[in-house]
Amino acid sequence: MLNLSPLPEFHSRRRWLQTAGLGIGAVAADAMLAESASSAVEGASPLAAKAPHFTPRAKRVIHLFMNGGPSQIDTFDPKPKLQELDGQELPKSLLETLQPTQRNRAGRLFGSPFKFSQCGESGLSISELYPHVAQHADDLCVIRSMVGGIANHTPGLLLMNCGHPALPRPSFGSWLMYGLGNESENLPGFVVLCPGGMPTAQSRNWTSAFLPGIYQGTHIDTGGSARELIPHLTRKDIRPGSQRAQVALTQFLNEQHREERPGDDRLDSRMHAMELAFRMQTAASDVFDLAQEPQHIREMYGDTLQGRNMLIARRMVEQGVRYVQIYHGAGQPWDGHSNMVPRLRQLTKESDQPIAALLTDLKQRGMLEDTLVIWGGEMGRTPTTQGNVRDINRIGRDHHIDGYTVWVAGGGFRGGVEYGMTDELGMSAIENRVPVHDLHATLLHQLGFDHERLTYRHSGRDFRLTDIHGEVREDLLA
Repeated sequence: MLNLSPLPEFHSRRRWLQTAGLGIGAVAADAMLAESASSAVEGASPLAAKAPHFTPRAKRVIHLFMNGGPSQIDTFDPKPKLQELDGQELPKSLLETLQPTQRNRAGRLFGSPFKFSQCGESGLSISELYPHVAQHADDLCVIRSMVGGIANHTPGLLLMNCGHPALPRPSFGSWLMYGLGNESENLPGFVVLCPGGMPTAQSRNWTSAFLPGIYQGTHIDTGGSARELIPHLTRKDIRPGSQRAQVALTQFLNEQHREERPGDDRLDSRMHAMELAFRMQTAASDVFDLAQEPQHIREMYGDTLQGRNMLIARRMVEQGVRYVQIYHGAGQPWDGHSNMVPRLRQLTKESDQPIAALLTDLKQRGMLEDTLVIWGGEMGRTPTTQGNVRDINRIGRDHHIDGYTVWVAGGGFRGGVEYGMTDELGMSAIENRVPVHDLHATLLHQLGFDHERLTYRHSGRDFRLTDIHGEVREDLLA
């Protein structure tokens, strides 16, 4: 006997999607692609490329984040006087200038065990730890007088990335996406490469906060399989044409859903994310395929985790990605509380050649002049040991925020420059102190923005990356 009872709901819906998807979906695919192109032309898409406030010197950013806090005293800020006083007690007058936590853990003065040389025509002082980077001395603007707010990792990371050490604020990359839009139709405009997991403070480092979610950074764990850096990027259970129709149909239904709920940015963000995810299936596979690079380029970067990350970053910005942030690893690998000397040797060995290769590669391609390359962490390290450890291989340095080092190359910054100064022991910045807000204001300026005008209305007031602070440091600029 023929059973005419209705099919279960889940089965009928699935069958409808399978049969209707190829018909309605295929039509919707063409319509949606046409609509996307039209909205981009009209500027309706929030990801459409936009002009900044004035002609920029830089178009993109590669931020090399040495998370954990690299020791400026052992890399880019030599202290001969500290060498002379190595092993002596820190004077009480200087001890009192430290934050309470660091004051209680401060040991003896500790001169760097690494030699410095004057490099390039500019004579920039660079440690033996960075022999390859030293070959680019004349491209580096080394800021030795950075000052932070709270000597701890999470507030330091959030301040450096988002402009506030505690409250949820949009990250630099999100502000850049909001201000400039995305040049690439097939890749995210803001990408975060972090092998092995996430840094301290995790996704808050690349959050869009109260900005629409489409401006949030896309985190990629590059420490996994080189074959699939983005999980589930490809599908084997459906043909590409059918998947195109399936995505189009889903977007069509999402559009109907959104029309009934106007003003919900979360829906817009999800729809953009779905469409971008589909387009990334081809584009992301290509950008991560380093075999497409000539052998000599791959050898220049080195077949290492850091080398591959730097090369991926160059390939991304070449394809229109606005902001690529590269963390050295998960957590805080540069946090040298102990075993600092062997740790520094290892970390700089891992990063030296790849960083130099990135600078060389960008320069050869004519891209360094309009690309901002930033090196640094969320803080520096003290000129004293942590505690009274004497074994050179076990000694560590504590957190330090009153005079640490960040350098910038390209994007219209002066090259071969040592800007600012710390005192002879490296305890405090005494000349041209640069708060993080000033660095942000200056970077935005080079990207074509007046940092006071790049604002977003939220909760009844205008917010900006630099809050109520920030001064453009014209003397850093070429």
